[in-house]
Formats: sequence, C-alpha cells, structure tokens
Amino acid sequence: MTHILLHNTLTRTKEPLQTERPDRVTLYVCGPTVYNYAHIGNARPAVVFDVLARLLRHDYRELVYARNFTDVDDKINAAAAAAGVSIGSITSRYIDAYHQDMQALSVLTPDVEPRVTAHIDDIITLVQTLVERGHAYEVEGHVLFEVASYPEYGHLSGRRPEDMLAGARVEVAPYKRDPLDFVLWKPSTDEQPGWESPWGRGRPGWHVECTAMIGQHLGHTIDIHGGGQDLIFPHHENEIAQGTCAHGGLYCRTWVHNSFVTVDGQKMSKSLGNVLLVRDLLAQASGEAIRLALLSTHYRRPLDWNAARLEAARKTLARIYTTLRKVADVAPTPGIGADADVLAALRNDLNVSAALTRLQQLVRTLDSAETYAQQAEAKARLLASASLLGLLHNADAERDVGESGAERTDEIAQAERLLAAREQARQKRDFAKADALRDELAALGFDIQDGASGSKLKPRTEALI
Repeated sequence: MTHILLHNTLTRTKEPLQTERPDRVTLYVCGPTVYNYAHIGNARPAVVFDVLARLLRHDYRELVYARNFTDVDDKINAAAAAAGVSIGSITSRYIDAYHQDMQALSVLTPDVEPRVTAHIDDIITLVQTLVERGHAYEVEGHVLFEVASYPEYGHLSGRRPEDMLAGARVEVAPYKRDPLDFVLWKPSTDEQPGWESPWGRGRPGWHVECTAMIGQHLGHTIDIHGGGQDLIFPHHENEIAQGTCAHGGLYCRTWVHNSFVTVDGQKMSKSLGNVLLVRDLLAQASGEAIRLALLSTHYRRPLDWNAARLEAARKTLARIYTTLRKVADVAPTPGIGADADVLAALRNDLNVSAALTRLQQLVRTLDSAETYAQQAEAKARLLASASLLGLLHNADAERDVGESGAERTDEIAQAERLLAAREQARQKRDFAKADALRDELAALGFDIQDGASGSKLKPRTEALI
C-alpha cells in the first residue's frame, strides 16, 4: 500500500501513517459546541478533515470517522437560559443548521456523530476508572484529574508546566491540589443541566467527553485525532492524559491540527464584528467556491479570509465549469480513477496546492481533447480527481460562472500593496507574515519573482490553480 504522510503534532515530524489494522483506519475530529451558527473558523477543520477522510476511503478498505457535537456546555446553558428554553432546544436547532451549512460546503457526513448527552454513562464510567487508578480525586463535589500522576503531561504541546498556566484555558480554583489539575465532573445547581453520579448531581468537564466517546465508538487506541490548533492545549493534552491513564496504553498514533483563520488580517472576534458565518457567506457565493477558498492555503498554515480569496475561487470555478459545459454531452469513461499526481500530492500531508495545480493541467487536457474518446477519458479523470477534493460535483456552482464585475486594475493595485507589505515583513524577518501575504497574492492571481533587484509580480494564467 502507498503510504500517506501526515505531520504528527506529537512527534513534530511528517511520517507515514500507522494504523492498527492494514485495511482499516479510525479518525476522530473534535466537532462544534452547538450554541450558535457555524463560522468560517468552524468550517476550516470540517473541510480539511473531509478531504483527509475522502483520501482515507480511497486508500483503505474501511474508514470509521467520528466527529462529535458538544451539546452540554456553559455557553449552551447561557443561551438556553436567555431564550427561556431547554438546552436540547438550542442544540437541536444549531445541529440542524450545522448540517445544512456543511452540506452546502460538500462536507460528507462522518460515520458517527456522537453527542455528549448520549454518553453520560460512558463518561461516569471513565471518571470512576481514573479515580480507582489513582489519577483523579474528589473534592467539594468536583472530580479532578491529578496532572502530577502522569509524568508525560505536556509532550503534545511541548510546554513546560510553569508555562502552561499563561494564557491557557486553565481554571485556577482553591480546591485543586495543583493549578493544572482539570475538572472531570462538576456539580450542577438546580437551574443547570445535570445527571446523577457517584459524586452527586452534576455534569461532565469538557475534556473528558471526547475521551469517553472515542472509547465507546473507536476503541481505546485510535489512528488519527484531528482538530484545530487551538485545541492542542489544554484539550488534546488532557485527552491524552485521561485516555492513557485510564487504559494503560497508547491513546492516539497520529495527531493532525489545522491552523487558524483570520479575517482581513485580524483575529475573528465579536468585539471587532468580523465573525463570518458560513450561512452569510453562502449568500455571496456558492458553497463550492467557499470550500475552494478554504483549501487555497495548506492546512497547517494560517489562512487569511478576504474578499480577494473568495473572488479568486469563484473565477477559478467559472473557468473550469466553462470547460465542462463544452463537453456536457460527453459521458465520462467508466472505470477511470483519480490522477496519480493528484493522489501523490494529497498523500504528501494533504498538499492541496500541488493537487490543485495538477487539476488545472487536467482541465487543459480536457479542453484540448479532440476526439470523443479523448474527451470521455479526460473528463472522467478530472471528475474523479476533483472528487477527492470535494469539487466539481455541485450544480450550484454554476451560479459562479458569470463575471463578478471586479476590475482587474483594482486587483493589480491591491496586489502591489500586498507585495510592498510582504517586502516589509521580509525585512523584519517576519517570514510567517510574508508567507501569508504570498498566499494572498496567489489567491488574487499573482506569483512573485524574487531577484537581486527586488520582488516583482507575475500574473498567473489561472488563479488558485
């Protein structure tokens, strides 16, 4: 079998994927806390791991993919109290909305979508196991994991204990033996959702939920665990501690994390008013264009969402669909699979950029095909390859085929501003920002030629791919 290479956060290296069974792979991704509509930051991991799931299904006989819903949480409790309804009413509404939004982005439904409230008994059992094994303790109605009982704590994030409290989601409370100890179970007031347990009526802590659901659906050791970079510490660090201490073995073989999403160079926040909801973006462009824009930067690099990126995705799809319309009456040749170069790119740590570049070559092959047989084969290979990326099977994308009205002169002026900003970033040795600006220029349809006399813009014949 051809190996899939993934960057493992735990080892900080790109390495061949190892699975418990050669024909089967298990994948768990942390899903949303459902108290509001999905924003573009929620959409990025959904799309990234959908591409990974598509690749795994191609390469393995069986994939078991689980992505959870956190449907009990203090934010949910607050939203339900404000609306005067049950938490179930809030979570059901936003789970339905999430499904609608992800379907619009061509994100396939995972095999399992566990909800926390359906796994309370599993959570209680896990907490009991940790107490019995000496890794957790009860105090003032809380049950806490004792971090000192797990010497490997901190390996995933690479943090030292003295650094872990700074700027992290760590609750400091007087009843803890150590400030890093985290809650497995906490008491509920009469007004709060709660379940009976050996420690009284209460509800689970955030971190223990995923570990319990993983154990129930995928087993005590999983092959791949995914999620956003913001979850590395403390959430995933705590998952490793819980799972390892409860079952005495390896918790997960490969950890995969996507990087952050910013909007016009700024972090998304309610105070800035720049939280972009997926359903609002769907009023501006097709779900396929949004998906392509989300894939236009490698998953481990920050993605800056802006109008130019979305516009470039729309134009790219317009050009491809123009080619496909020319062969609308041509039936794809049966049995033609995905292109070998597209597969090789995706197997190399989801190198979507290289896959998209090859996809454009396949478009040109189709465009230049002269006979019906050549068109049928080229069309089949293009569609099979694009399917791995979740592209070119959404009829709604036809609405992006028309011209948007954006003026090329404005794009050139914007590109020149970005190039100047990149030069400043390079002079300051802020290479991460320089790389992000290069991605913005690529999305706008420009490459950069760096030379002894400086950097110059070079228009691409195609944007994005």
